[in-house]
Amino acid sequence: MREYLKFYINGQWVDPIEPKTLDVDNPTTEQVSGRIAIGGAADVDAAVEAARKAFTTWSQTTRDERLALLGAVLAEYQKRSADLADAVSEEMGAPASLAAGPQVQMGMGHLATAIEALKKFQFEEEHGSTLVVKEPIGVCGLITPWNWPINQIACKVFPAMATGNTMVLKPSEVAPYSAQIFTEIIDAAGVPAGVYNLVYGDGPGVGTALASHPDIDMVSFTGSTRAGIEVARNAAPTVKRVTQELGGKSPNIVLDDADFAKSVAAGVSVMMVNSGQSCNAPSRMLVPNSRMEEAAAIARDIAGAVKVGDPAEKTAIGPVASKVQFDKIQGLLQKGADEGATVVVGGVGRPDGLDTGYYVKPTVFANVTNDMTIAQEEIFGPVLCILGYDDLDQAVEIANDTEYGLAGYVSGADLETARALVRRIRAGSVAINHNFDISAPFGGYKRSGNGREWGHFGFDEFLETKAAVGYAPQ
Repeated sequence: MREYLKFYINGQWVDPIEPKTLDVDNPTTEQVSGRIAIGGAADVDAAVEAARKAFTTWSQTTRDERLALLGAVLAEYQKRSADLADAVSEEMGAPASLAAGPQVQMGMGHLATAIEALKKFQFEEEHGSTLVVKEPIGVCGLITPWNWPINQIACKVFPAMATGNTMVLKPSEVAPYSAQIFTEIIDAAGVPAGVYNLVYGDGPGVGTALASHPDIDMVSFTGSTRAGIEVARNAAPTVKRVTQELGGKSPNIVLDDADFAKSVAAGVSVMMVNSGQSCNAPSRMLVPNSRMEEAAAIARDIAGAVKVGDPAEKTAIGPVASKVQFDKIQGLLQKGADEGATVVVGGVGRPDGLDTGYYVKPTVFANVTNDMTIAQEEIFGPVLCILGYDDLDQAVEIANDTEYGLAGYVSGADLETARALVRRIRAGSVAINHNFDISAPFGGYKRSGNGREWGHFGFDEFLETKAAVGYAPQ
């Protein structure tokens, strides 16, 4: 039983101002696996005060000083990788291979990327007699989700720290264990007091306090579009900067070419990773109408072979992260069947033999139309919708017919056609054949958010631009 009943404020583990705890469920067993302290506005005030005080000195550190500290964090991160993996697996049900692999390694990747970006980043640039300077924005409120917990903490904390900011982190109360280990890493690395602060809590209690706090200069939020709207509303009266990475309903246009079978199989496999709990998952597969039956048959074989089971065993996907998420997915699975989509494999209910745990059957719907609920709402589970198109113009029209614009995919052998389609899809990132680049900018169009994370692109969100006019004599 884990018990994390203190917050990390001003370089110390401290008790909540008003003692209050929250039970944390293990999604594999449906049993309580630990408790965390739950904070409120007074705890946020203390953390922000510490961050504001630390900003005075941390913002004036040199590039080399920050590089040295990030290097120390990297060394401690490597020491605790196994602990991080155990925490992620326990808190959100990630299989051991996923937890120790992408879940933990993505965090390390963002740290290594931030270090390399900081080495070369241009904080000053001359424009005639004017010196344009990029300076840290100040105290940052960081609010992170449960689906890729370390990834999302890392891609906010490390750029903020690298650019001279101080911060208060509110991790998801659904998956808080990895945040605790992460904070222990920060402490062991010798990050100066007040630069990084952690307050556990829920959205109404701590999230709202961060977003509305007058001494928070910016909020970086990752989560649902609904919650993101509330963050923006709460931040508006203080005119602070708000960056958001929100929901997605990403299209995957499969080309009618020699790689069709390979492309369909890859699309299904990528969709199932992390039990479908990725905001950029390729959840809408678009195939030629003439090949709908063929695509459905391939998808049935691939999805049907996905092994669902206990994360501690050798398995492909574990449970979804919570009962709330499980119930939402089950409702949408039923809605898809009710609205006339063809259930190719999976559907409502748990997989056979898995009566305990928030397990969802890997599901494929075929003959989906874009006006169906399952084609428009983010399901956030191992559920793929296959839609048909008559030609590529219609494919693009369907792809863009969504309120979201986080990611898109084009799959096939014809690279020139794929490149042309990439330019027509309205999304923040579009991958050809599921290629991946951790240093590429990540963020969305439309209701998928604003701002960008990852690589040096994420640095700009934490910087203000100052014009020092007449700085250089002519």
